[in-house]
Amino acid sequence: MSTEQTKTMDPAAREKVIVRASAVGILTNVVLAAFKAFVGLASNSIAITLDAVNNLSDAMSSVITIIGAKLAGKAPDKKHPFGYGRVEYMSSLIVAAIVLYAGITSLIESVKKIIHPEVSDYSLLTLIIIAVAILVKLALGRYVKNKGNEVNSGSLIASGSDASFDAILSASVLASAILYLATRISLEAIVGAVIAVIIIKSGIEMIGEAVSSMLGERVGCDLARNIKATVAEDPDVLGAYDLFLNDYGPDRYMGSIHVEVPDTMTAVEIDAMSRRIFKSVYSKYGVAITAVGIYSHNTGDDEASKMLADIRRKVMAHDGVLQMHGFYVDFEAKTITFDTVLEFKNGEGQTAEEVYAQILDEIQKAYPDYNVHVTCDRDMSE
Repeated sequence: MSTEQTKTMDPAAREKVIVRASAVGILTNVVLAAFKAFVGLASNSIAITLDAVNNLSDAMSSVITIIGAKLAGKAPDKKHPFGYGRVEYMSSLIVAAIVLYAGITSLIESVKKIIHPEVSDYSLLTLIIIAVAILVKLALGRYVKNKGNEVNSGSLIASGSDASFDAILSASVLASAILYLATRISLEAIVGAVIAVIIIKSGIEMIGEAVSSMLGERVGCDLARNIKATVAEDPDVLGAYDLFLNDYGPDRYMGSIHVEVPDTMTAVEIDAMSRRIFKSVYSKYGVAITAVGIYSHNTGDDEASKMLADIRRKVMAHDGVLQMHGFYVDFEAKTITFDTVLEFKNGEGQTAEEVYAQILDEIQKAYPDYNVHVTCDRDMSE
Protein backbone atom coordinates (compact mmCIF):
# COMPACT_ATOMS: atom_id res chain seq x y z
CA MET A 1 0.00 0.00 0.00
CA SER A 2 2.12 2.89 -1.22
CA THR A 3 1.28 6.57 -1.28
CA GLU A 4 0.90 6.18 -5.04
CA GLN A 5 -2.48 4.65 -4.29
CA THR A 6 -3.83 5.74 -0.95
CA LYS A 7 -3.05 7.04 2.51
CA THR A 8 0.05 5.81 4.29
CA MET A 9 -0.35 2.67 6.40
CA ASP A 10 -0.30 3.09 10.17
CA PRO A 11 3.43 2.94 11.19
CA ALA A 12 2.82 0.38 13.95
CA ALA A 13 0.86 -1.91 11.60
CA ARG A 14 3.50 -1.47 8.90
CA GLU A 15 6.30 -2.40 11.31
CA LYS A 16 4.39 -5.49 12.41
CA VAL A 17 4.05 -6.69 8.80
CA ILE A 18 7.77 -6.15 8.14
CA VAL A 19 8.82 -7.97 11.31
CA ARG A 20 6.47 -10.90 10.66
CA ALA A 21 7.56 -11.34 7.05
CA SER A 22 11.24 -11.04 8.03
CA ALA A 23 10.80 -13.59 10.82
CA VAL A 24 9.34 -16.05 8.33
CA GLY A 25 12.32 -15.39 6.08
CA ILE A 26 14.82 -15.94 8.90
CA LEU A 27 13.30 -19.23 10.00
CA THR A 28 13.01 -20.57 6.45
CA ASN A 29 16.52 -19.56 5.42
CA VAL A 30 18.15 -20.94 8.56
CA VAL A 31 16.44 -24.32 8.03
CA LEU A 32 17.40 -24.36 4.34
CA ALA A 33 20.98 -23.32 5.14
CA ALA A 34 21.32 -26.13 7.69
CA PHE A 35 20.04 -28.79 5.30
CA LYS A 36 22.10 -27.53 2.36
CA ALA A 37 25.26 -27.23 4.44
CA PHE A 38 24.84 -30.82 5.63
CA VAL A 39 24.18 -32.10 2.11
CA GLY A 40 26.96 -29.98 0.60
CA LEU A 41 29.58 -31.20 3.06
CA ALA A 42 28.38 -34.81 2.87
CA SER A 43 28.47 -34.85 -0.92
CA ASN A 44 31.58 -32.66 -1.18
CA SER A 45 29.61 -30.21 -3.36
CA ILE A 46 30.95 -26.65 -3.42
CA ALA A 47 27.86 -25.42 -5.30
CA ILE A 48 25.45 -26.74 -2.66
CA THR A 49 27.65 -25.45 0.16
CA LEU A 50 27.77 -21.98 -1.39
CA ASP A 51 24.01 -22.12 -1.85
CA ALA A 52 23.78 -22.76 1.91
CA VAL A 53 26.00 -19.74 2.58
CA ASN A 54 23.70 -17.67 0.39
CA ASN A 55 20.68 -18.79 2.46
CA LEU A 56 22.50 -17.85 5.65
CA SER A 57 23.26 -14.38 4.27
CA ASP A 58 19.56 -14.04 3.42
CA ALA A 59 18.69 -14.84 7.03
CA MET A 60 21.15 -12.20 8.23
CA SER A 61 19.58 -9.74 5.81
CA SER A 62 16.16 -10.38 7.34
CA VAL A 63 17.60 -9.73 10.81
CA ILE A 64 18.95 -6.38 9.61
CA THR A 65 15.56 -5.60 8.05
CA ILE A 66 13.83 -6.16 11.40
CA ILE A 67 16.36 -4.00 13.25
CA GLY A 68 15.96 -1.27 10.62
CA ALA A 69 12.17 -1.36 10.88
CA LYS A 70 12.32 -1.13 14.67
CA LEU A 71 14.72 1.83 14.62
CA ALA A 72 12.78 3.57 11.83
CA GLY A 73 9.62 3.31 13.94
CA LYS A 74 11.07 5.41 16.76
CA ALA A 75 9.08 8.54 17.56
CA PRO A 76 10.53 11.92 16.50
CA ASP A 77 12.56 13.73 19.14
CA LYS A 78 14.34 17.05 19.56
CA LYS A 79 17.47 15.85 17.77
CA HIS A 80 15.55 14.22 14.89
CA PRO A 81 12.24 16.10 14.62
CA PHE A 82 11.37 14.38 11.32
CA GLY A 83 11.69 10.90 12.79
CA TYR A 84 13.99 7.98 11.98
CA GLY A 85 12.37 6.69 8.80
CA ARG A 86 15.57 6.99 6.74
CA VAL A 87 17.13 4.28 8.88
CA GLU A 88 15.38 1.82 6.57
CA TYR A 89 17.54 3.05 3.69
CA MET A 90 20.64 2.47 5.82
CA SER A 91 19.47 -1.05 6.71
CA SER A 92 18.95 -1.75 3.00
CA LEU A 93 22.55 -0.65 2.41
CA ILE A 94 23.82 -3.01 5.14
CA VAL A 95 21.80 -5.87 3.66
CA ALA A 96 23.34 -5.14 0.26
CA ALA A 97 26.83 -5.13 1.77
CA ILE A 98 26.19 -8.56 3.36
CA VAL A 99 25.01 -9.95 0.02
CA LEU A 100 28.06 -8.51 -1.74
CA TYR A 101 30.44 -9.98 0.84
CA ALA A 102 28.79 -13.40 0.54
CA GLY A 103 29.18 -13.25 -3.24
CA ILE A 104 32.86 -12.30 -3.12
CA THR A 105 33.79 -15.02 -0.62
CA SER A 106 31.78 -17.57 -2.62
CA LEU A 107 33.61 -16.61 -5.80
CA ILE A 108 36.99 -17.05 -4.10
CA GLU A 109 36.05 -20.55 -2.89
CA SER A 110 34.68 -21.52 -6.31
CA VAL A 111 37.87 -20.42 -8.07
CA LYS A 112 39.88 -22.53 -5.63
CA LYS A 113 37.73 -25.56 -6.52
CA ILE A 114 38.20 -24.89 -10.24
CA ILE A 115 41.97 -24.87 -9.78
CA HIS A 116 41.92 -27.87 -7.45
CA PRO A 117 38.80 -29.92 -8.40
CA GLU A 118 37.31 -32.53 -6.09
CA VAL A 119 34.88 -35.36 -6.91
CA SER A 120 31.32 -34.94 -5.61
CA ASP A 121 29.13 -37.78 -4.38
CA TYR A 122 25.40 -37.17 -4.90
CA SER A 123 22.53 -39.26 -3.60
CA LEU A 124 18.80 -39.36 -4.25
CA LEU A 125 18.27 -37.63 -0.89
CA THR A 126 20.54 -34.80 -2.04
CA LEU A 127 18.48 -34.21 -5.16
CA ILE A 128 15.20 -34.32 -3.22
CA ILE A 129 16.43 -31.75 -0.67
CA ILE A 130 17.56 -29.38 -3.41
CA ALA A 131 14.23 -29.76 -5.26
CA VAL A 132 12.24 -29.05 -2.10
CA ALA A 133 14.48 -26.04 -1.39
CA ILE A 134 13.66 -24.62 -4.82
CA LEU A 135 9.92 -24.81 -4.18
CA VAL A 136 10.29 -23.34 -0.70
CA LYS A 137 12.38 -20.44 -2.01
CA LEU A 138 9.86 -19.66 -4.75
CA ALA A 139 7.03 -19.56 -2.20
CA LEU A 140 9.10 -17.48 0.23
CA GLY A 141 10.11 -15.01 -2.46
CA ARG A 142 6.53 -14.44 -3.55
CA TYR A 143 5.31 -14.04 0.03
CA VAL A 144 8.03 -11.59 1.13
CA LYS A 145 7.85 -9.52 -2.05
CA ASN A 146 4.06 -9.22 -1.80
CA LYS A 147 4.38 -8.05 1.80
CA GLY A 148 7.06 -5.58 0.75
CA ASN A 149 4.80 -4.10 -1.92
CA GLU A 150 1.95 -4.02 0.58
CA VAL A 151 3.85 -1.79 3.02
CA ASN A 152 6.25 -0.13 0.54
CA SER A 153 9.36 -1.64 2.18
CA GLY A 154 12.42 -1.58 -0.06
CA SER A 155 14.21 -4.07 2.19
CA LEU A 156 11.38 -6.61 1.98
CA ILE A 157 10.97 -6.20 -1.76
CA ALA A 158 14.72 -6.74 -2.24
CA SER A 159 14.65 -9.80 0.02
CA GLY A 160 11.68 -11.24 -1.85
CA SER A 161 13.31 -10.71 -5.23
CA ASP A 162 16.54 -12.20 -3.92
CA ALA A 163 14.69 -15.30 -2.64
CA SER A 164 13.02 -15.84 -6.01
CA PHE A 165 16.37 -15.48 -7.72
CA ASP A 166 17.92 -17.94 -5.27
CA ALA A 167 15.39 -20.52 -6.43
CA ILE A 168 16.78 -20.17 -9.95
CA LEU A 169 20.33 -20.56 -8.64
CA SER A 170 19.34 -23.68 -6.70
CA ALA A 171 17.77 -25.03 -9.87
CA SER A 172 21.12 -24.62 -11.62
CA VAL A 173 22.78 -26.56 -8.80
CA LEU A 174 20.20 -29.33 -9.20
CA ALA A 175 20.76 -29.40 -12.96
CA SER A 176 24.54 -29.72 -12.53
CA ALA A 177 24.04 -32.57 -10.03
CA ILE A 178 21.75 -34.46 -12.42
CA LEU A 179 24.22 -33.86 -15.26
CA TYR A 180 27.05 -35.28 -13.16
CA LEU A 181 25.06 -38.41 -12.27
CA ALA A 182 24.13 -38.94 -15.91
CA THR A 183 27.48 -38.18 -17.59
CA ARG A 184 30.09 -37.96 -14.81
CA ILE A 185 30.90 -34.48 -16.08
CA SER A 186 31.37 -32.20 -13.06
CA LEU A 187 30.39 -28.54 -13.40
CA GLU A 188 30.27 -28.00 -9.63
CA ALA A 189 32.95 -25.35 -9.33
CA ILE A 190 31.87 -23.55 -12.50
CA VAL A 191 28.23 -23.43 -11.34
CA GLY A 192 29.45 -22.19 -7.95
CA ALA A 193 31.43 -19.42 -9.65
CA VAL A 194 28.41 -18.41 -11.75
CA ILE A 195 26.24 -18.29 -8.62
CA ALA A 196 28.86 -16.16 -6.87
CA VAL A 197 29.03 -13.69 -9.78
CA ILE A 198 25.24 -13.38 -9.83
CA ILE A 199 25.19 -12.79 -6.06
CA ILE A 200 27.86 -10.08 -6.46
CA LYS A 201 25.84 -8.43 -9.24
CA SER A 202 22.74 -8.50 -7.03
CA GLY A 203 24.65 -6.95 -4.14
CA ILE A 204 26.00 -4.13 -6.30
CA GLU A 205 22.51 -3.37 -7.65
CA MET A 206 21.06 -3.36 -4.13
CA ILE A 207 23.78 -0.92 -3.00
CA GLY A 208 22.94 1.35 -5.93
CA GLU A 209 19.24 1.34 -5.06
CA ALA A 210 19.90 2.04 -1.36
CA VAL A 211 22.29 4.89 -2.14
CA SER A 212 19.82 6.36 -4.64
CA SER A 213 17.09 6.37 -1.97
CA MET A 214 19.42 8.01 0.55
CA LEU A 215 20.38 10.73 -1.96
CA GLY A 216 16.71 11.48 -2.63
CA GLU A 217 14.75 10.43 -5.69
CA ARG A 218 12.15 12.11 -7.84
CA VAL A 219 8.67 11.65 -6.39
CA GLY A 220 6.48 9.11 -8.16
CA CYS A 221 4.44 10.39 -11.12
CA ASP A 222 1.07 9.12 -9.88
CA LEU A 223 1.51 10.54 -6.38
CA ALA A 224 2.53 13.97 -7.70
CA ARG A 225 -0.37 14.11 -10.16
CA ASN A 226 -2.87 12.96 -7.54
CA ILE A 227 -1.76 15.54 -4.98
CA LYS A 228 -1.90 18.37 -7.53
CA ALA A 229 -5.34 17.24 -8.67
CA THR A 230 -6.58 17.18 -5.07
CA VAL A 231 -5.22 20.68 -4.43
CA ALA A 232 -6.73 21.98 -7.67
CA GLU A 233 -10.16 20.77 -6.53
CA ASP A 234 -10.27 23.52 -3.89
CA PRO A 235 -12.77 26.18 -5.01
CA ASP A 236 -10.28 29.04 -4.55
CA VAL A 237 -7.39 27.38 -6.42
CA LEU A 238 -6.97 28.26 -10.10
CA GLY A 239 -3.94 26.00 -10.57
CA ALA A 240 -1.46 23.90 -8.59
CA TYR A 241 2.26 23.95 -9.39
CA ASP A 242 5.79 23.38 -8.05
CA LEU A 243 5.16 20.40 -5.81
CA PHE A 244 8.27 19.65 -3.74
CA LEU A 245 8.32 16.60 -1.47
CA ASN A 246 11.08 15.70 0.98
CA ASP A 247 11.44 12.00 1.72
CA TYR A 248 12.03 11.12 5.39
CA GLY A 249 11.66 7.38 4.92
CA PRO A 250 9.28 5.08 3.01
CA ASP A 251 5.90 6.79 2.69
CA ARG A 252 7.01 9.69 4.90
CA TYR A 253 6.76 12.88 2.90
CA MET A 254 6.69 16.55 3.83
CA GLY A 255 6.63 19.27 1.22
CA SER A 256 5.30 22.44 -0.30
CA ILE A 257 3.23 23.53 -3.27
CA HIS A 258 2.40 26.75 -5.13
CA VAL A 259 -1.18 27.64 -6.03
CA GLU A 260 -2.59 30.32 -8.28
CA VAL A 261 -5.40 32.39 -6.77
CA PRO A 262 -7.37 35.49 -7.79
CA ASP A 263 -5.64 38.78 -6.92
CA THR A 264 -8.76 39.80 -5.00
CA MET A 265 -8.36 37.21 -2.22
CA THR A 266 -7.73 38.43 1.32
CA ALA A 267 -5.19 37.07 3.81
CA VAL A 268 -8.03 35.50 5.80
CA GLU A 269 -9.31 33.65 2.73
CA ILE A 270 -5.81 32.49 1.79
CA ASP A 271 -5.23 31.20 5.31
CA ALA A 272 -8.47 29.21 5.24
CA MET A 273 -7.60 27.79 1.82
CA SER A 274 -4.11 26.71 2.99
CA ARG A 275 -5.59 24.85 5.93
CA ARG A 276 -8.08 23.08 3.66
CA ILE A 277 -5.25 22.01 1.35
CA PHE A 278 -3.22 20.56 4.22
CA LYS A 279 -6.20 18.64 5.57
CA SER A 280 -7.32 17.20 2.23
CA VAL A 281 -3.84 16.10 1.09
CA TYR A 282 -2.92 14.57 4.43
CA SER A 283 -6.20 12.70 4.78
CA LYS A 284 -5.89 11.17 1.29
CA TYR A 285 -2.16 10.51 0.99
CA GLY A 286 -0.56 10.92 4.42
CA VAL A 287 1.61 13.71 2.95
CA ALA A 288 2.13 16.83 5.05
CA ILE A 289 2.05 20.02 2.96
CA THR A 290 3.92 22.35 5.29
CA ALA A 291 3.88 25.43 3.04
CA VAL A 292 1.57 26.81 0.37
CA GLY A 293 3.08 29.46 -1.90
CA ILE A 294 0.83 31.95 -3.65
CA TYR A 295 0.72 33.10 -7.27
CA SER A 296 -1.53 36.10 -7.88
CA HIS A 297 -3.74 35.91 -10.97
CA ASN A 298 -4.91 39.02 -12.82
CA THR A 299 -8.70 39.27 -12.71
CA GLY A 300 -10.93 41.42 -14.94
CA ASP A 301 -8.11 42.68 -17.19
CA ASP A 302 -8.20 41.89 -20.92
CA GLU A 303 -4.78 43.44 -21.51
CA ALA A 304 -3.17 41.03 -19.04
CA SER A 305 -4.84 38.09 -20.79
CA LYS A 306 -3.47 39.22 -24.17
CA MET A 307 0.02 39.60 -22.72
CA LEU A 308 -0.21 36.17 -21.09
CA ALA A 309 -1.17 34.51 -24.39
CA ASP A 310 1.66 36.23 -26.27
CA ILE A 311 4.32 35.52 -23.66
CA ARG A 312 3.20 31.91 -23.21
CA ARG A 313 3.51 31.36 -26.98
CA LYS A 314 7.05 32.78 -26.99
CA VAL A 315 8.17 30.86 -23.89
CA MET A 316 6.74 27.47 -24.88
CA ALA A 317 8.42 27.72 -28.30
CA HIS A 318 11.78 27.13 -26.60
CA ASP A 319 13.05 23.57 -26.55
CA GLY A 320 13.23 22.18 -23.03
CA VAL A 321 10.38 24.25 -21.56
CA LEU A 322 7.85 21.96 -19.90
CA GLN A 323 5.50 24.49 -18.38
CA MET A 324 4.82 28.17 -17.73
CA HIS A 325 2.71 29.37 -14.80
CA GLY A 326 2.33 32.01 -12.11
CA PHE A 327 1.92 34.85 -14.63
CA TYR A 328 1.09 38.28 -13.23
CA VAL A 329 1.32 41.83 -14.58
CA ASP A 330 1.57 44.85 -12.31
CA PHE A 331 0.63 47.73 -14.61
CA GLU A 332 1.44 50.41 -12.05
CA ALA A 333 4.88 49.06 -11.13
CA LYS A 334 5.48 48.00 -14.74
CA THR A 335 6.55 44.48 -13.85
CA ILE A 336 5.90 41.08 -15.44
CA THR A 337 6.52 37.95 -13.39
CA PHE A 338 6.11 34.28 -14.24
CA ASP A 339 7.70 30.88 -13.63
CA THR A 340 8.99 28.34 -16.12
CA VAL A 341 9.62 24.64 -15.56
CA LEU A 342 12.67 23.53 -17.52
CA GLU A 343 14.26 20.19 -18.27
CA PHE A 344 17.71 19.71 -16.77
CA LYS A 345 19.08 19.59 -20.32
CA ASN A 346 17.10 19.92 -23.55
CA GLY A 347 17.39 18.05 -26.82
CA GLU A 348 19.94 20.51 -28.17
CA GLY A 349 22.22 19.94 -25.21
CA GLN A 350 21.50 23.31 -23.63
CA THR A 351 21.41 23.60 -19.86
CA ALA A 352 18.42 25.03 -18.02
CA GLU A 353 20.45 28.16 -17.28
CA GLU A 354 21.09 28.76 -20.98
CA VAL A 355 17.41 28.35 -21.89
CA TYR A 356 16.43 30.64 -19.02
CA ALA A 357 18.79 33.37 -20.25
CA GLN A 358 17.31 33.16 -23.77
CA ILE A 359 13.73 33.42 -22.47
CA LEU A 360 14.48 36.38 -20.23
CA ASP A 361 16.26 38.23 -23.05
CA GLU A 362 13.46 37.57 -25.56
CA ILE A 363 10.61 38.65 -23.28
CA GLN A 364 12.50 41.73 -22.09
CA LYS A 365 13.04 42.83 -25.70
CA ALA A 366 9.36 42.22 -26.52
CA TYR A 367 8.23 44.34 -23.54
CA PRO A 368 10.98 46.95 -23.05
CA ASP A 369 8.79 49.17 -20.85
CA TYR A 370 8.45 46.44 -18.21
CA ASN A 371 10.84 44.84 -15.76
CA VAL A 372 10.61 41.11 -16.47
CA HIS A 373 11.17 38.65 -13.63
CA VAL A 374 11.38 34.98 -14.58
CA THR A 375 11.80 32.21 -12.04
CA CYS A 376 13.49 29.10 -13.41
CA ASP A 377 12.05 25.97 -11.78
CA ARG A 378 13.56 22.54 -12.32
CA ASP A 379 11.62 19.45 -13.39
CA MET A 380 11.28 18.10 -9.83
CA SER A 381 7.90 16.36 -10.16
CA GLU A 382 5.10 15.79 -12.63
